[in-house]
Amino acid sequence: MNYYYAVVHKDADSAFGVHFPDLPGCFSAADEVEALVPNACEALELWFEDAEEAIPPRSLEAIRLIAGEDLAAGAFLIAVPHIRRTGRQVRANISMDHGMLEAIDRAAADRRLTRSAFLADAARNEIEQRRA
Repeated sequence: MNYYYAVVHKDADSAFGVHFPDLPGCFSAADEVEALVPNACEALELWFEDAEEAIPPRSLEAIRLIAGEDLAAGAFLIAVPHIRRTGRQVRANISMDHGMLEAIDRAAADRRLTRSAFLADAARNEIEQRRA
């Protein structure tokens, strides 16, 4: 998993705007600060679907230099995780408390998901929110 740095800016009476200096044309927006990282993750995923080649992320120092004018004008940086989807499923054996497994199964059923899909979504949500 790589982290790409995004520049976040906000003008008065507007949503937060997000762009990735490493990834031309990769933009996102959010009305609330809590939605910045999840929305930016979605933008990354969509951008990489169409990417012809992998672009490694630049260092924080390099991004600070590139975004210097934006940062001086009040913008800030966020680190956005990119979880590369391979489309290949892998079986994994995990252990947990029986009560927790029952709760997971109920929550998955409520959402009409398999246990695996529910756990994958929960893990993705946790990863995306942890660095916010």
